[in-house]
Amino acid sequence: MLNLTGRGKAHTCDGTTRRDFLQVGTLGVSGLSLVDYLEAKEQGQVSEGHDERSCIMLFNLGAPSQLDTFDMKPEAPLEVRGPFKPIATSSGAYQLSEILPRHAAISEHVALVRSCHHTGAAVHDAGWQMMQTGRQFQGGVNTPHAGSVLSYLRGRRSDLPPFVVLPETMGRGGGNLPNGQAGGFLGKAHDPFALMADPSRPDFRVPDLLPPATLGEVRLSRRRRLRDLVDSTVKDFESTENAGMMGKNFEAAYRLMSSPQARQAFDLSQESSSVRDRYGMNRFGQCCLLARRLVEAGVRFVTVNTFLTVFDEITWDIHGSKPFTSIEGMRDIVAPMYDQGYSALIEDLHQRGLLGNTLVCNLAEFGRTPKVNPAGGRDHWPQCFTVGFAGGGVKGGQVVGASDPIGGVPADRPVQPGDVIATIFHSLGLKLDSHLPGPAGRPFPLVDFGYREIHELF
Repeated sequence: MLNLTGRGKAHTCDGTTRRDFLQVGTLGVSGLSLVDYLEAKEQGQVSEGHDERSCIMLFNLGAPSQLDTFDMKPEAPLEVRGPFKPIATSSGAYQLSEILPRHAAISEHVALVRSCHHTGAAVHDAGWQMMQTGRQFQGGVNTPHAGSVLSYLRGRRSDLPPFVVLPETMGRGGGNLPNGQAGGFLGKAHDPFALMADPSRPDFRVPDLLPPATLGEVRLSRRRRLRDLVDSTVKDFESTENAGMMGKNFEAAYRLMSSPQARQAFDLSQESSSVRDRYGMNRFGQCCLLARRLVEAGVRFVTVNTFLTVFDEITWDIHGSKPFTSIEGMRDIVAPMYDQGYSALIEDLHQRGLLGNTLVCNLAEFGRTPKVNPAGGRDHWPQCFTVGFAGGGVKGGQVVGASDPIGGVPADRPVQPGDVIATIFHSLGLKLDSHLPGPAGRPFPLVDFGYREIHELF
């Protein structure tokens, strides 16, 4: 998130100074003005259509086993196919694992791509970076998240920020690499707004929407000391470029904190208990519900992290032995939670008439090894895995690509992270041959040469 600190003299219409407001805390909120958006449009970076579209990216942190979920191999040997049986789906177009029965019921809305792969290292954060930005982290260039690109090119639609991450950005993944959930070279102005709270808790409130009086004196004192440090070390700070950026972000942040629309969008108490139960009263389920509310209120891009780290919690990372997850843990805990929250999101968007203009993509950093390991789990495998798409112009109830008989490598229509990101941009109406202002002011291609949208989906 963007940390707003510093001393300001700007006043809002009610007399509040920027200095007063910045004492509230950390508000990672920004967006382009209408002038900025029209300039990007004039330069041919955005198209006339699809400005009404949003994206919800569900990132399956930890990486599901394709062979135990979306790409079953019932004819393979037991050490390959694993313990689960395939079941039919409502569309009849493909089969899924028995541990995802609710996915099977909504398959007419969902298209699977079973031939995704990448050449990055088999460590979590390398895959996080590639699958959310379309590029491998190298040469010190931190490519922006797809949501940050959308924020830069299209800006905000309402008082809410254009790009939100729920419940918070990813933690560590073991490779000491950027996780891909930031504005990168586009700047911190296009970092996501991170919720930093668990919406399933009874006392859930969004910290950055709280008025100053409700914040602890310790936190305010810490902000004051940091502000005073800036004041004492930077002369004429108001005239610097950073001050100008902070001024713009102050206005955006004040809009968020003072906006009834924003407060309403984040207020899950407005949902009935039956709706909340439908999604599941857990962190992931309530984040999915909140994502629906946010796109309904005008947020352009929401990323939901299924988990926050592969350490110290049960995740899709099924190595089989402690401290990682067993296949039984995936069956009994992870899959039911995900199955319920995801299916509720798709059904709810469809019933509300929002699915056509909301692309929902299911991504992960890689897949799992074709053979079960000695601990009864599966290890990291970037060579082949499955991703899914629904809504946003996608034709559901189909499979694109195929893996080989053991789910180890693509056998047909190989897809790479650059193609996945190009598909998201295509659905959202961004022109794939346009450029961003890259490092050192050099034009940076929106999508690298050779990568295109997965056209069979549309």
